[in-house]
This record gives sequence, C-alpha cells and structure tokens, in this order.
Amino acid sequence: MEQTVFASIRYSASCQDCGAELACWGVQSLVNGSLRWDTESRCPACGHAVAACGGDLPAELRNRLLSERGPALLQVGPSARNVVIMRVLRAEFGLDLVGVRAVLNEVVTGAYSGTMPEMEFLARKLRASGIDAVAVQSSEL
Repeated sequence: MEQTVFASIRYSASCQDCGAELACWGVQSLVNGSLRWDTESRCPACGHAVAACGGDLPAELRNRLLSERGPALLQVGPSARNVVIMRVLRAEFGLDLVGVRAVLNEVVTGAYSGTMPEMEFLARKLRASGIDAVAVQSSEL
C-alpha cells in the first residue's frame, strides 16, 4: 500500500458571517490514487467554522503552494518508452497529440513540475504502466 502524499498551506479569507479575517488551512493530498483538496477555516471573531473535503485546488492557491513549498519534478528512467509515457499523459490530461508531445519533452528532460501530490500521482500512473518514474521535491536536488 502506497502512502499518502500531501502538501499544505495556511492562508486567510474573509468570514462570510462577520467579514473578519478567517484563519484557513488547505491540504492537497494523494489518497487512494486520487488527488483531493481539503480545507478548514475558523473565524476568531465570531467562531464560524467550515471544513470542505474533496474539492479542486483553486489556481491561486496552487500557485501559492508552489511558491511557498517549491515545485516537485517528475523524473523518468533513461530507458522509459516515449509511447507509453504519451499514453499515460493523454489518459490523465485528455491532451491532443501536439499537447502531449510538449508535455512529453518536459517529462523526459526532467523539467515537468507541479505540486508534490500532482507529480507523485503521475509517477504512480507511469510506474503502473511499467515506466521507472519518481517525484522529487526540487529543494532535494
């Protein structure tokens, strides 16, 4: 059984009840083969609290997560077969041939990046297809 991979950030938002600043916590995780975005928030002024599980990671928070945590890179072994990588990329992203070739180039050169859960998700999909793949936090290189 593969372990859960996650990346988290703290952020603030306005309370929908009183307008005060909410203390928020967001976690992107890879659980049982699926990416998910979970959040919790609590208003210190009025006590309003919310937890939302399983949503999509908003683009602005993804950018902030990448900025604060640094990107992870997807690395594949030198013997990786391009056609297998392309098949996985097309299945996961719904890319056309031109789009998948552009992503393939980034993958085989070690330049394809994203959050650690996103890169581990792809690494697992590639490994399941027989490709030697690993997600590495760029700060560990």
